[in-house]
Order: sequence, then structure tokens, then C-alpha cells
Amino acid sequence: MMRIMRNKPANARAAAKEESHERIVRAAARAIRRSGYDGTGVADIMKEAGLTHGAFYAHFASREAMLAEAADRAGAESNAFAARVIAAAPPEQSLQALMHAYLSEEHLASIETGCPVSALGSEMPRQAPEVRRAATRRIKEMIDMVARQSPDWGQPAAHERALVTVAAMVGTLMMARAVDDPALSESLRHAVLNHFAPAGE
Repeated sequence: MMRIMRNKPANARAAAKEESHERIVRAAARAIRRSGYDGTGVADIMKEAGLTHGAFYAHFASREAMLAEAADRAGAESNAFAARVIAAAPPEQSLQALMHAYLSEEHLASIETGCPVSALGSEMPRQAPEVRRAATRRIKEMIDMVARQSPDWGQPAAHERALVTVAAMVGTLMMARAVDDPALSESLRHAVLNHFAPAGE
């Protein structure tokens, strides 16, 4: 009985720490997309998570370790959204549905919760190896998800088409966000959709 009573506080502490860790990672995953890696400070993340700055090192060995988890979480969230879009579409229209969702006006405006590759791609070469490794793993997952929508999935041609498709999607969204001309931003998205995923097909 006494052993059980001693375990309860320990379990409660572990659960509380896990919940705090989850809040930090969620906040960091939003922050990196909103402000960039260099614009994401530990103090701001901890404040957004409702925790003190001093509690940070109970959860992470370094800022880079936090950024790596944030990059992984952001990529996982984005890929989960893509998987839901694919699952909701008829199999023969899944890739078209994904491209239309990815290049939509809603995704364009949702930088904080959208694809981290299009939000952070230009910053990646300057990040720590563990951050790049986490992001790369999720990018590969995204490419594989797109390749699986091809009838010849598993063949080199399907993989190559997936590489081109993902590069077009990410590059287009980056450019559409970069320009300060709304008409050009819209034209970029529509041109790529008309080329890769015409609405009539």
C-alpha cells in the first residue's frame, strides 16, 4: 500500500512533465513557422507555453534540441493534414485534391499552422544538423505520400514525379508568399495548379 502511495506522486509528476513538454513543443512548432528559426527565442516559447524560462533545461539539453523537436512536430502536423486530404478524396483524384489544398488561399494565409517546408525552407541550410535531420525525415515522408498516389507507386518514375510535384508545390507557395503583389501571388498558384492538377481532370 505504501509503495502504491509513493508511486502516485511520481506518476503525477511524470505526467505533468510530459504535458508541459507537449505544450512547449506545440508552441515551438507554431513559432518557428511564424517567426523563423532565428526569430524563435527560448524565453518567448516558454512564455507562450505558460512556463518559466528556468524550466527549459528540465525538458531540453539545448535550444537546437527544442528546434529539432519543433521541426519534427511541424512536419508531422503538415503531413497529417495532407493524409486527411488524400483520404477524403476518391483515389483517382487524391493528388489533385492535395495540390489544390496545399496551394489554396487558406494555406497561403496559414503560415503558422501550415507546411513548415514552405515557411522555413530557405533557412534550413543554416540550422544545426539535428534540426535539418528532423526536417529531412518529414520531407521524405511527404515525398513518399505523394508517390503513393501514383498507379505505378514503387517504380522509379513514380518517385521522380513525386519529387517534381513536391518541389513545385513548396516552391510555388514560397514564391506566392514572398511577393507583395496579391495578383501575382494568385497567378503563381493557379498556373501551377493548371499545369499539374487541372480542375477539369
